[in-house]
Amino acid sequence: MTGSGFPRQALPTSRLSEPARIESPSLPDPAIALSQVDLSLGSGAARVHILKSLSFSIEAGTSVGIVGPSGSGKSTLLMVLAGLERVDGGAVMVGGERLDRLDEDALARFRGRSVGIVFQSFHLMPTMTALENVAVPLELSGRRDAFERARVELEAVGLAHRLDHHPAELSGGEQQRVAIARALAPEPSILIADEPTGNLDADTGRDIIRLMFEARARHGMTLVLVTHDRALADACDRRIVMRSGEIVEDVRSEMAT
Repeated sequence: MTGSGFPRQALPTSRLSEPARIESPSLPDPAIALSQVDLSLGSGAARVHILKSLSFSIEAGTSVGIVGPSGSGKSTLLMVLAGLERVDGGAVMVGGERLDRLDEDALARFRGRSVGIVFQSFHLMPTMTALENVAVPLELSGRRDAFERARVELEAVGLAHRLDHHPAELSGGEQQRVAIARALAPEPSILIADEPTGNLDADTGRDIIRLMFEARARHGMTLVLVTHDRALADACDRRIVMRSGEIVEDVRSEMAT
């Protein structure tokens, strides 16, 4: 554990530090690779440049904390990595897929199998139990073991005794645990989290982060976190600082050594 209460992470023996050079849709090795990615919203005088020629890569199995002031583009970047936001230009490779070349149906299939997403808001269905909130998306994707997988992940996040409870009957921390189990149930290779502790008190937030780091280690996933908490970013293998749509700092975290 670090002094901040977050778990230390073992760094890989090597990491990709050079900007991604994407020449074809068959890049090996990196879990994530962006090259000259641009994204703007609006038009004319109201046009806002959100991401500006971003190029970087993330090695599979590592944890990365992304920090920066509000409006820096960090949450938009996560939406791009999750295939929820399309870029204006550049190349986006995530989990072996060129997202900028996929249509909407292919992007949906990509999200269903390759990327787990945890948001600040829990996005649980209020009429479903914890078990159903995790299992039903799996069922809809065609998994025959949906309820078995849901039970396994809910037990892993400490909710074996809350399977039949609805969101309104769960605390905020328990609801976020359900959301984490839902993200992990499809067995993705990449877990993306956007301010996952933003609606939680400090102690509950530390528990949730600990669960996410434990899940990353258990599944061997790549973990990408957006956070306002510098200590949390420092607990990751790598810290990326964004400002005005650009990366202004990209370093190995001293606290992760």
